[in-house]
Amino acid sequence: MKILITGGAGFLGINMVRHLLNNGHDVTSLDIADFDYPEKNKIKEIKGDVRNRETVKSALDNVDMIIHTAMALPLYDEKEILTTGIDGTAILLEESFEKNIKRFVHISSTAVYGIPDHHPLYETDKLYGVGPYGKAKVEEEHLCESFREKGMIVPIIRPKSFIGPERLGVFALLYDWAYTGHGFPMIGKGDNHYQLLDVEDLCDAINSCLILNDNKVNYTFNIGAKEYTTMREDYQAVLDFAGHGKKIKSLPEIPIIWTLRLLEALNLSPLYKWVYETASKDSFVSIEKAEEKLDYKPKYSNKDALIRNYKWYLENLDSFQNQSGVSHRVPWKQGILSFAKLFF
Repeated sequence: MKILITGGAGFLGINMVRHLLNNGHDVTSLDIADFDYPEKNKIKEIKGDVRNRETVKSALDNVDMIIHTAMALPLYDEKEILTTGIDGTAILLEESFEKNIKRFVHISSTAVYGIPDHHPLYETDKLYGVGPYGKAKVEEEHLCESFREKGMIVPIIRPKSFIGPERLGVFALLYDWAYTGHGFPMIGKGDNHYQLLDVEDLCDAINSCLILNDNKVNYTFNIGAKEYTTMREDYQAVLDFAGHGKKIKSLPEIPIIWTLRLLEALNLSPLYKWVYETASKDSFVSIEKAEEKLDYKPKYSNKDALIRNYKWYLENLDSFQNQSGVSHRVPWKQGILSFAKLFF
């Protein structure tokens, strides 16, 4: 098949590109960023913005299916997040409908559940987006559902936070502290259950949405790891693998959250509200629907995924050691948090 990936130069994008190439598909990447991977000569690259209708029209020529991953991350300003998420998705759906694209696989987020009061979370639970990113994702899903009603096949994937090769971002803090022989702070006791996801398992789920029958895939699916323990235990696995004998250290929840709110307001910390206000809370979803309809069988536990990502971090450290930014592909600037390492 000929498949267009929006956000193809991003973390999920490159992993999905490799997954599709391995399965013999023709791949086009549409991204505002350069596609600077070894696979560059194996795909068609279109550098452009999903908010530009003419660019989208051109990108859809001779395309069978779309995987829509493009989105401004939560660290971007509100206008950038809302317009990329809502306007970009609307344009893509409208033009896909006009061109009779067979399937439009939309990558949403479990951020659509907000800060819930129960677990596990099911696809039927109430949606409440926290912050511009969460609000945009909720509205994107409403747009997708409206085009389902028009007859389009629009699987919606709600992945948990996913990690694996090429993933840095906020997880680079943990990996950097583990690599340099430090303990790692945890907001609260760390006895909460926080489900993660390996990007390879996510790619498998997306691929199922491309190849299974319409009546199997035209739904909304939670995707996450099947095996996970407490956040303290899962993250401790990385420190143990690093081999310095360091431990996860608990910090009092309320004072730390207020401190991080202040640091965020002063632009001294890379951590945003969604990260630090949910870090000490349970966060896990039911994957029963995906298991039933997509035959979803995740291969990696939380610990497996974290350690696999850390191994990639060690193997590629020289390539990004002096980089920083706000994407998942580079380490986030630690800001004042780098000084906190002195106490761990």
